[in-house]
Amino acid sequence: MSHFAKFTLKTLSKPEPLNPTEHRRAKLIAAIATQKQVLAAAIKGEQFMQQTKKGERAVRAWFVAQDGGYYVQCRYGARALTLDGTANAVFVAKLADVASALTAFEAAVASGELDKAIAETSKRKQA
Repeated sequence: MSHFAKFTLKTLSKPEPLNPTEHRRAKLIAAIATQKQVLAAAIKGEQFMQQTKKGERAVRAWFVAQDGGYYVQCRYGARALTLDGTANAVFVAKLADVASALTAFEAAVASGELDKAIAETSKRKQA
């Protein structure tokens, strides 16, 4: 009697890989979700720590207090994306308003609005 007789045997094929554009979108949407956690910690007056293989590390915020409000950047890796071809940040009046900017970034990424900016940033990193 075979050891596998009580199981149903099938062949597993590899799933189709994501195309590069979809992969970049997914990566950026995950980073925006992390930034929402960074914002929640900042509102509480804390610093958000993320678990890595080497332990905990502080996550840098994509928003900075300046000029009586907050500048919020959408970053891909270490580089800020250009949002309209020239500007690289959104200005909001209060820390609580950063959440709406992050939500707008997420919607823009999901709809493909920032695909060109992400692709340009990716090319510069490889060069």
